[in-house]
Amino acid sequence: MAILSKEEAKKILDKVLGYSKADEMSVSLNGNRTGNIRYARNTVSTSGETDNLALAVTAVFGKKVGSATINEFDDASLEKTVRRAEEIARLAPENPEYVPMLGPQKYIETASYAESTAKINPEFRAQAAFDSIDPCSKKNLTAAGYLEDTTGFSAIANSRGLFGYNPFTSVDFSVTTRTADGTGSGYAVRDFNDVSKLSTKEATEIAMQKAQASVNAKALEPGKYTVILEPTAASDLIGLMMNNLDARNAEEGRSFMSRKGGGTRLGEKFFDERITIYSDPANVEIPGSPFLGGGGGRFGGGGVDGRPMEKTLWVENGIIKNLSYSRYWAQKAGVKAVPPSNGFIMQGGNQSMADLIKSTQKGILVTRFWYIRAVDPQTLLYTGLTRDGTFLIENGQIKYPIKNFRFNESPVIMLNNVEALGKPVRAGGVLIPPMKIRDFTFSSLSDAV
Repeated sequence: MAILSKEEAKKILDKVLGYSKADEMSVSLNGNRTGNIRYARNTVSTSGETDNLALAVTAVFGKKVGSATINEFDDASLEKTVRRAEEIARLAPENPEYVPMLGPQKYIETASYAESTAKINPEFRAQAAFDSIDPCSKKNLTAAGYLEDTTGFSAIANSRGLFGYNPFTSVDFSVTTRTADGTGSGYAVRDFNDVSKLSTKEATEIAMQKAQASVNAKALEPGKYTVILEPTAASDLIGLMMNNLDARNAEEGRSFMSRKGGGTRLGEKFFDERITIYSDPANVEIPGSPFLGGGGGRFGGGGVDGRPMEKTLWVENGIIKNLSYSRYWAQKAGVKAVPPSNGFIMQGGNQSMADLIKSTQKGILVTRFWYIRAVDPQTLLYTGLTRDGTFLIENGQIKYPIKNFRFNESPVIMLNNVEALGKPVRAGGVLIPPMKIRDFTFSSLSDAV
């Protein structure tokens, strides 16, 4: 029962709304089947599959809001949940930021569902793990990896006539390989909606190459270096920046987008002119949900937000073009309520990783970052560590492996120091290019592999 059709979901939502005695009511219904397989030391350790189906009801009396959830779907249980949400709402204090629910909306169809992923079974997962473990065993390397696939849907509705339904699939795979002596480590990660695009063997072979190449790493003095960030590393820092493009935080003085003396810095040039970033739920490589919301109370009182997700330009030629707005904050400001990005696309160039390395006289190649933490939210200064393959580049070639560094850097500064951008690829649910960045700050050494 975890995966319901559009018609089946709407039948349940309509039934729930029919029980309502509240001024307004919203309902979200989410289901998924999730499977996984995990291995370490070249041996599968766990595997499994779960099914979940849950309903969240939000009732509103005036500006008093209450929510309740359930995973039982007989009529008595559904009505009991509605009554419980109404009871909580009557007892709740008024929410001064409550905004009335949206009426019917028009949603696009996205390519977020792939039948190939929905058909994944335990045999497929076992073969995927074998395709990763086997080449490592043959090369005396040790693999530790995890594959997770999800097939699900989200459906939303409210008493004002709004209804939305979206099916989706996803598959995520990551693998770390180590040399027998433990001094070399490599890493690769892949994520897709369509599992036919995934080769665990190909990803593992990249991790194997990095592990073998990173043995006997040498120490290099900390300092400012030109770096080439692989997409996995770049997506971590740029993703953190994108999460901070919020109008309210900026206007309340809590953001790098806050203007001294009040207001925001929307429309200012922050980055190199080659930087353009947008989101688009209709993009076939990183398709997203056509609507926002579907959880009890997450969006400031309605439970279900319901705004259509649209193509949104966030940065154009280095200029911040949009900030996200909650419906309340947009109403207060008298502007359009722009939903936050759910995955983003950063434009790049046509160069490959090999091209970026070849063009570098001296620099450092970074596979990925780890343990990233905020140092200063208002300047977006972060610290973290390199990991699983860090290499010195000299005269356009990888010279030798180097010990890992702790970095202290801001993506805002980083995107001002762009030397070159490669061809965008999917990494961490976004499309992002490898980046060549000058003056990247490494603050200390780390002995961790």
